[in-house]
Amino acid sequence: MDLRTSGKPASPEEIEAVESVISILERPTGTETDGKGSLDGRGIPFDNKGGHRDLLLPALHAIQERIGWISHGALDYLSLQLGVAPAETYGVASFYSMFSLEETPKTVIHVCDDIACRAAENGEPAAAMSGRWGAEGDGSGEVMWVRSPCLGRCEDGSAALVQRAGMPHRRILVAPLAADALAVELEKPVHDWANTESFRVPQRESDPSSLRLLKRVGVADPTSVDSYRSHGGYRALRRALEIGPDNVIREIKDSKLMGRGGAAFPTAIKWESVARNTARPHYFVCNADESEPGTFKDRVIMEQDPFAIVEGLTIAGYATGCEKGYIYVRGEYPLAEERLDHAIHEARSKGLLGNRIFDRDFDFDIELRRGAGAYIAGEETALFNSIEGKRAEPRNKPPFPAQAGLFQKPTGVNNVETLINVLEILEIGGLAFSNIGTPDSTGTRLFCLSGSVSEPGLYEAPFGIRLGELLDMAGGVSSPKSLKTVLLGGAAGSFVGPDQLDIALSFEGVRTAGATLGSGVVMVFDQDADLDQAILRIAQFFREESCGQCVPCRVGTARQEELVLRLSNNTVIGSRSDEIALLGNLATVMRESSICGLGQTAANAIESAFKLGLVRG
Repeated sequence: MDLRTSGKPASPEEIEAVESVISILERPTGTETDGKGSLDGRGIPFDNKGGHRDLLLPALHAIQERIGWISHGALDYLSLQLGVAPAETYGVASFYSMFSLEETPKTVIHVCDDIACRAAENGEPAAAMSGRWGAEGDGSGEVMWVRSPCLGRCEDGSAALVQRAGMPHRRILVAPLAADALAVELEKPVHDWANTESFRVPQRESDPSSLRLLKRVGVADPTSVDSYRSHGGYRALRRALEIGPDNVIREIKDSKLMGRGGAAFPTAIKWESVARNTARPHYFVCNADESEPGTFKDRVIMEQDPFAIVEGLTIAGYATGCEKGYIYVRGEYPLAEERLDHAIHEARSKGLLGNRIFDRDFDFDIELRRGAGAYIAGEETALFNSIEGKRAEPRNKPPFPAQAGLFQKPTGVNNVETLINVLEILEIGGLAFSNIGTPDSTGTRLFCLSGSVSEPGLYEAPFGIRLGELLDMAGGVSSPKSLKTVLLGGAAGSFVGPDQLDIALSFEGVRTAGATLGSGVVMVFDQDADLDQAILRIAQFFREESCGQCVPCRVGTARQEELVLRLSNNTVIGSRSDEIALLGNLATVMRESSICGLGQTAANAIESAFKLGLVRG
């Protein structure tokens, strides 16, 4: 490939950052060829269909961490080393919000300014930052701050992600956010900066026996595989190896487990489709790119029970005949990444990953990949593209992942909550699991309660619990304010009114009510909440997070934000009823024509808000 670069040289520090990632590769000989270009030491051509492109995202992270931004010289050097066209390298780097292509201060603070924090604070959590570090985006000092979408610390009411570049570099997630306290933390040596480690599982104190998926959270040491095993860890994998792959899938089928990522697709069908595909190799991916505003369940599990995810993914790999697994963790979750990385290494050192696991004829290993700030990467095919070193844009379906997924090979994919349910199924049996919850929604569900609720946190309850009962578990609305509305399912979900508290929280229950469980978000708004701003923020979120690949979503989310702004400001074009009708037509086009779920669900919460009369205008 004849790569044309800008000709700008990379600095020694940039070269060192890139080499720290690609040094694992054998260098190309420069003489071997198969007629398509140079081959590397593994016999893989340097092209955009394979080769080393999958190292593009890790290498971009390395440059960002070392330098604080990514220059054209660094991009050129990376392109030459990986055999990727410079235009495509630039396209990937410019796609993700956590990469900067312009010089910035070494320390950048991303302050959550999304709907959950606003619901808890009834104001702007970012407001206090200006007094401490100047205007948003002001890069003239040593520290710069910017507003950020949801950072997954919704139970704490406010949060900030701090990125510090250099040697050493550091990323920390701090919650709840207090500008003065954060300033004190940043005055410490960089290696002493600490993540704020907290998790709120109120049932741990009030009713620990009700916990199944969360039974080890707050009990087992998340950094010790021995502690994990002393609390029941790896019993499920041992049983899986005893009964064989076909019977593992049979147990999943008997359990009637539905995926917990929002689409509610039968898990056994996914697994069986991958297992029966004769093409090789097979891959299994854990989608841990939890980015839905108001969602934090997967973060709690990754931080507090990481070995459960490693075990669940290993079982999935075994049942589906996979040689390798990936965990794609959200880039804004530094502690989760740290804990998962440690868990993978610990499991490998104990013979629980790698070759001949439990001394059986079963080889399986896991690679951890970090996202870089793109909500769309949570869509499974966009996630595959991201791992492959491409822009995280969704693919057309079919083919489905079980036929042509990661690297165009048969691929299974589940989110964190789905995989840890597998452990429970193999512990108690598929039929026993199917008797929990409702006939069509089996097992327990994790619910993320945030906003104006007395005890925000992560709750676990059997499917079918009433919304009002769940709110009662969390102490109800923060006294003395009364309930205004509840957002179910996150930004892609629906608002429900105070007269709908008898909704059964099951897949079929919320469907009947015209709502969705989505990712388990239950966000509470009291009478003082500014719903106009919350709904406008949802519209802004989808406009910002659209990947732009398809016209219905790219244009539709922009027009939707404009419509919501006009309606909330009472600056309508024509009549208000005409504007609301136009909003409905726009929603229909996006829902029926968008490539993926982002465009298909971008209008759900906004439409429901107007139906409930939550927008003043």
